[in-house]
Order: sequence, then C-alpha cells, then structure tokens
Amino acid sequence: MALDPRTPVLVGVGQVTTPPEATMVPVDRPQPLDLMVRAIQAAAEDCDGAGPGSIAPSGRALLERAQRLAVIASFGWHTSNPGALIAERLSIDPAELILTTTGGNTPLQLLHASARKIAAGELDVAIVTGAEAMYTRALARRSVEHGTLTWASQAADSTPQAVSFGSPDRPGVTDLEAARGVRLPIQAYPLLENAIRGARGWTLEEHRKAIGDLWALGSQVAATNPYAWIKEPMTGEQIMTPTPTNRMVSYPYTKYTVANLSVDQGAAYILCSVEAARAAGVSEDRFVFPLAGADGNDHWFMSHRENLHSSPAIRLAGEATFAGAEVLADELAFVDLYSCFPAVVQIAIQELGLGSRPERPWTTTGGLVFAGGPGNNYVTHSIASMVDKLRSQPGASGLVTGLGWFSTKHSVGIFGSRPPRHQGANGYHWTDVQQAVDASPQTRVDSNYVGTCTVETSTVTFDRSGEPEHGIVVARTDDHARVWGQVTHADHLKALLDIDPNGRTGSLAADGTFTFA
Repeated sequence: MALDPRTPVLVGVGQVTTPPEATMVPVDRPQPLDLMVRAIQAAAEDCDGAGPGSIAPSGRALLERAQRLAVIASFGWHTSNPGALIAERLSIDPAELILTTTGGNTPLQLLHASARKIAAGELDVAIVTGAEAMYTRALARRSVEHGTLTWASQAADSTPQAVSFGSPDRPGVTDLEAARGVRLPIQAYPLLENAIRGARGWTLEEHRKAIGDLWALGSQVAATNPYAWIKEPMTGEQIMTPTPTNRMVSYPYTKYTVANLSVDQGAAYILCSVEAARAAGVSEDRFVFPLAGADGNDHWFMSHRENLHSSPAIRLAGEATFAGAEVLADELAFVDLYSCFPAVVQIAIQELGLGSRPERPWTTTGGLVFAGGPGNNYVTHSIASMVDKLRSQPGASGLVTGLGWFSTKHSVGIFGSRPPRHQGANGYHWTDVQQAVDASPQTRVDSNYVGTCTVETSTVTFDRSGEPEHGIVVARTDDHARVWGQVTHADHLKALLDIDPNGRTGSLAADGTFTFA
C-alpha cells in the first residue's frame, strides 16, 4: 500500500531513568530539564535505530524541522516556558512551544491533537517530552548538608508564556467531598476500589487477592523493563501485606499499590508526517502509526456519577477507538493501561472488553508503581514502550490509555506497526465522546441529608505510622440520593476495616458523622 504523505507516524521515542546511586549527591543528579533534553536526544537517536550515541542525521533533521515542542506539566519543576529552555539546549527553534495543564491523559491527548493536525496538513513535526525528579527533590530535603538544588528557572516577564494545552485547571472534588476528607488521589481511588468489590460480590479476602495478583503481573513486567524504577518482581502477597516499608495508605491500598512519584525519569516522542520522515531519511521499519484515538471526561465529580465501579467515558472512548482502528480487543498484541491505582486497571479491563489474559499483560512497562509514576508524564513512557513492542512484531497493534484527576479525564489510543487501512483524510480516526458521556445518567446528591442510609462504598485512611486515621463513607438514601459521611471514632473505624461495610445501614448526622445502625 502506498502511504499518503500526510499520514501521522511515530518515528522516534526516548526514555531515561536515573536510579538511586549512593555516591551521587542530590546537586549532582540531573534536574527535569536535563532529563527532558536527554529523552529528546534519545528519541532523535532512535529514528535510525543505531542505539545511544551521537544523533543521526535523520533525527537531527527532524529536530530542526520541528514546529511544535510540547512539555508535559511537571509536578516538581515549575517555570513559565520550559520548552524555551529545552529548545535553547538543543539549538532548535520550534514555532510553537506548549505547556500542558495537569492530567495523566495529556501525553496521549496531545498525540491525538498533533496527529489530527498532521493529517490535515497543518503540522509536519511535533516533539513531546516530560520529566520528573521527585526522588532527587526528596533526597535533597533529607540531606541539606550536600547543598541546595538550583534547577533552571525563568523570570515570568523574561519569556513569552507557553501555549496552554489540555482541560482548564479546575478542582477535582466538590466542597462536600472535600469536607468529608476527599482531597487527594489516595482518598478518592480507594472509594472506587471498594465499589468494585461490592459490584463484583467479592469478599474482603477475595478482593485483596485479586488486587495482589493484578499488581504482581505488573511487577513481573517491570522486571524486564530496562527503564523501570523497581525491577525486583514481587508476589501478590508481598504487595498486599503491610510492613514497615509497605505501609497501609488507604484501605485496601498499601504503598506498593499506589503510583510511585518518587522517581527521576524522562521520556519523549517524535511524531511527524510520512512526508517529513522520508525527507529526513528515516527508514520505514522505524514507523509506528497512530491508528485511532478518542478523548472524553466522565462526569467531572464522583458525586454525580451513576456508580463508582464503571466508566462510561472509557467504554465510549474504547468503542470509538476500536471502530476507528478497525481492530478488535482480542486482536491487540499489546496493552498498556494507566495504572495509578488498581481500581482504574480493573475498570478499564471491564469497559474495554480486554478480559484477564496473563499471556497479554495489562501493561508493557510495569505500571506507575514498579516502572515508575513520573507525574503527568507516565503515558509518554507507555507510548515509547508501545512503539518498541510494535516494532518487534510487524503487523501488530497495541492499545494505550491515559487518565487524569479522579478517574475523570480519559484518553484511549490504538497504534500499529502497519499503516491505517484507509489513507488520506480517513486514515487517522479521532473521536470526541464528550457529548455521549454527558448524556449518560447522573446521580442526585443530597448535601444536607440527615437520617438512615445504606453504604455504597467507603475507605479508611492511615497515618504514616500505620494507624487508622479517618473514615470516608459514600451512601444512598431510600430515594437513591448519594450522601457523604465521615468516621472518626476508633470503634467505627475498626468496623469499616473488619467487616465489609458495603450494603450495611447506618445513620448520618447533621455534621456529616456516620455511625453504623
């Protein structure tokens, strides 16, 4: 098949990981800017497949031709236009410098947007990168005797602001949810997790084993990933058993089930038109094609979702992506599901019809715990990993998902080592599923309710010493309104942990305190 010159194609990917080294003090470890530059250089080297070393002419040509340089927002490094600093280091001059908003979906969402522009003839070469050095930041706080970190920065008025990309920043929770103790992912995702247990009818022990087995599979994959942060495989029992180094975070989650932000990692990809790739001299055996993608947000606040164990946005985005790529779920050779917490992997497997197949693990990297969870940039790593996998299996296809906030923002993409079945304007398929998601049922919330209610889901958060600290309860009234409660009394916290509270009745007081009947 003759390739349409406007077909978008991934031609270079790069990943860098700087693991802990006892002899390297924090001020000598690379900062996020260094990691991003190195990742882009690695992506340029990857364009000819020759391995690390000097950038090949094809990679250099694409860097110099890049019109778009996009940076995934960093949790640990804040400056007004990081792309300008990167461009200066690389001696390139892209016309458009982008800085994304918050969201683990943004690397994939940005790929979708860039691929559409390439297919439309509005863009030729785009570079996307991101990095975190949260391990170094934490190490520096613990070892101030080694000096203060002096990472690159820009005065707000010394450089133009980068173009913003992504959903506008807005709170992830309602005032009521926050008042009951939901402010961070470690308080929100366990509520989804325990709702899954209720929907599937698992006992507490069955649920614990299911999570452990799921995460052990990720650990095994990470052990084969040269860029992974934790490379020692773990069993499900090790993952789920609290220890001094694996403390309880929020029931049922231990530290080894929660995204690992304390990493020093960077990644990048180069997306361009077939025309630009050929002009640069990139061999077609390096090509990996975005076949289709979709984006959409679930009802923004958890309070309004019909239930907390499913995702209409993932289901609808998946259906659109499979249809656009003309690929069936069972035909996928590789899968990488966003994995900040086990809940979202279980939901994605269900909504995308992937089933449980150990011979096709749910991740190509090992996930955000074992491979590493570099803030918003994990999906850049999963895209890079997917490209490597697809090059090794001609004709294969693979699926990647991204997620932001509290299972709120979703992106789904399918890639192939073969070109789209259709060329030209119909070659790359992207779908916005937002209108369909918005039309799905919503739940009424009663923020002033006092009286009897039935537990829908709950969790208990723990302090750093491993002691139960705070309970959060989501319940339903007799007329199916959703209500939120909190538990602070030690005896009631114990009850939330010792006996499955799902489906049990209790009473909600005016101050939000929940007590069992």
